[in-house]
Amino acid sequence: MLSEDYIVGLTDGEGSFTVYLRPSKISNWNNRIECHYYLKLRKEELPLLKKVKKFFRCGRISLQIDKRPNHSDCYRFEISDLNNIQLKVIPLFKKRALHSINRKNDFRLFCRIVAIAKKKEASD
Repeated sequence: MLSEDYIVGLTDGEGSFTVYLRPSKISNWNNRIECHYYLKLRKEELPLLKKVKKFFRCGRISLQIDKRPNHSDCYRFEISDLNNIQLKVIPLFKKRALHSINRKNDFRLFCRIVAIAKKKEASD
């Protein structure tokens, strides 16, 4: 089993906290907020991503085929369910701080946006 510190280090180097605003089909004023925690690794690292998935007990792994020269195919581990982000991802990174300044800043902003998304989800 991977340790919390290992997950934090892996995220510092290969992870991202990403948010998308998706236009609503109902109204221009009611955009959907999508929050994602990602880890992206080279294709041969799939066994490691499977361990990450087992660590979190949620998420999915998908293949990303890259056609660009000098790039290889990758696998991406993703958690996008707001409940899992709120109950598993955020508590881990609040308990075990990230080291990268950029990741720390991204995570702080991500937490604020997740709170807004959860509030919006509750009001819908």
